[in-house]
Parts: sequence; structure tokens; C-alpha cells
Amino acid sequence: MNTETLETVWAPRVLSILRIVAALLFFEHGTSKLLGFPPSDHSFPEVLSLSWIAGALELVGGALLVLGLFTRPVAFILAGEMAFAYWMAHAPQSPFPVLNGGDAAILYCFVFLYIAFAGPGPWSLDALRRNKG
Repeated sequence: MNTETLETVWAPRVLSILRIVAALLFFEHGTSKLLGFPPSDHSFPEVLSLSWIAGALELVGGALLVLGLFTRPVAFILAGEMAFAYWMAHAPQSPFPVLNGGDAAILYCFVFLYIAFAGPGPWSLDALRRNKG
């Protein structure tokens, strides 16, 4: 396999796979917070609390990213949510992500930021809409 094939054929497809897998994992955080599945040790957050808003963003934003619909603005918003979550919930506990439990928030933040700039990849509703229009 040559470099041109990797760049033109496989890189966009792997971008779609990265988006789908990251979004499915993110979506699960929302379902756990707001739907109680999978069950977690957290109770249902009070409506309109920061935790509830985070769960709503994770649920709706995760679903939209799985589908690749409105990918760039949704990914940008979710990157911001994860930056906010890191600095509000994790960083005050310790300056080290491995100790404060914030490593996933940092990874989500930068994966979503990348997707906001790179786009959804070819396997997305955005690509389907673009090709029909």
C-alpha cells in the first residue's frame, strides 16, 4: 500500500471510524447520567444542573457525532464542554491528569477539536447531505 492510497483512501475512512468510536463512548456517558444505563454510582442529576447539562450534551452531541450530523459545530461544542469539565472538576484535585482522573476529558477535548477542524469523514450524514446538494 503506497502513501497516496493511505492519504486519499484510508485516512478519511479512519477519520470516520475515530469519530464514530469516540462518539459512542461519549454517548455512553450521557446515557449513564440521564437514562441510568449502564448503571453507575451517580444519582440522576438535578435538571439544569451542570451535571445534567453535561449529560444532555453527551447524549445529544454523542448521538449527532455517531451519525456525523452537524459534525463540526457539535464537535467544537463538545470539545469546549470537555475543557470546561477538566478545569472545573479534575484540575482542582491535582495538577496531574493521571491522579485527578481527567485524562479522558483531555483526550475527548482534543479528539473533538480535531474532528471540528477535520470534519466527519466520508461515512457520515454530513457527507451524504453534501453529496446530494
